[in-house]
Amino acid sequence: MISLSSTELNAWLAAYFFPLARILALLAAAPPFYYTALPRRVRLMLGLAITIAIVPALGTPFPAPPSSGQGLLILAEQLLIGFAMGFSMRLAFSAIDLAGNIISFQMGLGFATSYDPSNASQTPVISELIAVLGLLLFLAIDGHLMVISTLVQSFRALPVGTLPGRDSWMNIAQAGGIIFSSGLLLTLPIIVALLITNTALGVLGRVAPQLNLIVIGFPITITLGFTTLYVTLPYLNVPLMRLFETGLQAMLGNFVLK
Repeated sequence: MISLSSTELNAWLAAYFFPLARILALLAAAPPFYYTALPRRVRLMLGLAITIAIVPALGTPFPAPPSSGQGLLILAEQLLIGFAMGFSMRLAFSAIDLAGNIISFQMGLGFATSYDPSNASQTPVISELIAVLGLLLFLAIDGHLMVISTLVQSFRALPVGTLPGRDSWMNIAQAGGIIFSSGLLLTLPIIVALLITNTALGVLGRVAPQLNLIVIGFPITITLGFTTLYVTLPYLNVPLMRLFETGLQAMLGNFVLK
């Protein structure tokens, strides 16, 4: 009969419990796992499978049992680290959503919305289209596997029980600039084309005041916007892949100990 002492049981639980907390926190925040279309049971089973697979390779002792006060503090730290890593990767997809919203409003289609179950809100259809294309590209390059690989590497860069420095949290805060810089970069061709169109319509309105620019300009703006979007879509793969690479680097780079 196999008998385990309380010390051995606590050590065995700690070996799996603390990594599981970080993994589940990341799966709850990082794309593409955070989408509500993915059932919670699937995320839980995936987190358990990843934990069982990587814990034997870690080989690091854990400083406290999960039931102690120090263990609860370490648990909170692991949850926070996992959420922060998932948030760093989610910034890349937020930049794509921002780009879609800017394009929709610039084209005059901000009112054309549909229900987005992943965000539980009304989203412009153009934004939804670009978000789906970005997600498909991310899955096509095995981005979901890269997220899991980066998560595994985080246990070597920041072992359980090691606190990240203040610079790590500052890096995460500064990484929020990815949303605005990358979002504007993705929409730059359409913004330039629509800016030229609006300038031309403004000049036309001054030259021929009798023209109804609301009736004329609205279909012109939409048509030119869709045309520019159709022409630029094949070239979005390069900036999107750079954006995903930046997000993956931010997941681990923000916590690398100096």
